[in-house]
Amino acid sequence: QVQLVESGGGLVQPGGSLRLSCAASRSIFYMGWYRQAPVKQHELVAAFTSGGRTNYVDSVKGRFTISRDNAKNTIYLRMNSLKPEDTAVYYCNAKVFMSGSWDDYWGQGTQVTVSS
Repeated sequence: QVQLVESGGGLVQPGGSLRLSCAASRSIFYMGWYRQAPVKQHELVAAFTSGGRTNYVDSVKGRFTISRDNAKNTIYLRMNSLKPEDTAVYYCNAKVFMSGSWDDYWGQGTQVTVSS
């Protein structure tokens, strides 16, 4: 079993910045951030992929940065130049290979609201 605890959401003005954190109960390589906005599809925002690479949705490239602190089993999402369309509930995700298949684990979600 894996627990993911998120923090760092809130209300910010357009152009502002926030940093989200997600602490895992153990070391996990494949982790990332998804978001769900009203009347929009659940989408991948940023994630660590094989080979130590990172993947970003086009709409956040150049503005968001995913990073990790392996000693703390924690990943971060630094969000700069925030726009109203970034408003969503952000979820931390971890993918764990167990008993022959990949399982997804999710954090509780943290609200990010970008508004003046």
